[in-house]
Amino acid sequence: MTPPGPPPAGGLLLVPLYVHPAADPAAWTALAEAAPRLRGVVLNAADGPGQRPDPAFRAAAERLRGAGVPLLGYVDTGYGRRAPRAVVGDIRRHRRWYGVDGVFLDQVPAHAAPLPHYRRLVLLAKALGARTAVLNPGTHPDPGYARVADLLVTFEGTWETYRRAGVPPWTADHPPSRFCHLVHAVPPGRAAEVARTAEGRGAGVHCAVPGEGANPWGSAPWLDGCPSGSRVGGAPLRG
Repeated sequence: MTPPGPPPAGGLLLVPLYVHPAADPAAWTALAEAAPRLRGVVLNAADGPGQRPDPAFRAAAERLRGAGVPLLGYVDTGYGRRAPRAVVGDIRRHRRWYGVDGVFLDQVPAHAAPLPHYRRLVLLAKALGARTAVLNPGTHPDPGYARVADLLVTFEGTWETYRRAGVPPWTADHPPSRFCHLVHAVPPGRAAEVARTAEGRGAGVHCAVPGEGANPWGSAPWLDGCPSGSRVGGAPLRG
């Protein structure tokens, strides 16, 4: 789904905020206030939608939707090993319980062999009403993945690793709006540099967070040089 209007300076943010709304309500409130800058927010109640609806996540999703923020349901694909039926089940629950606009398919491999599998998953997600399908290999994969995803995460890692990362030539064949870089362990004052680096490497979407450790995405993103909420880790979730 294309965000309304021209993107703000510094690019749009895709925010995987993997902390419970009750643990860090300020972070979730700040995201609603930053709505014009957001490409989307990834909802991850329990490494996916969980076994039953979570009232706090439902309320947070309603606030973000009301602010015009696209919502993406987190789905673990197990690097192609998870059965399509299980993936579809998670997509259905995200749609039914939280009214998400799209899906964030995580744990995606980078090699070409599973491409037909992921093409099928994206088609199934679209058939279920997802307007946006994000694939997250976390590195530059086979170029075929850029033709499958609406948005492709081609970097996920620390700021120190990001500073040294390269970009393959094939990315220039696609618009920046198709690529996203997710950067954690970002020191204070470096968020603008992350945004400039992403832009220079042809990625129109990014996220910079201070978080580290098993769940770096349990911390809120840097917004205007400051974290958008308190730095709370929460329970470990895959990112």
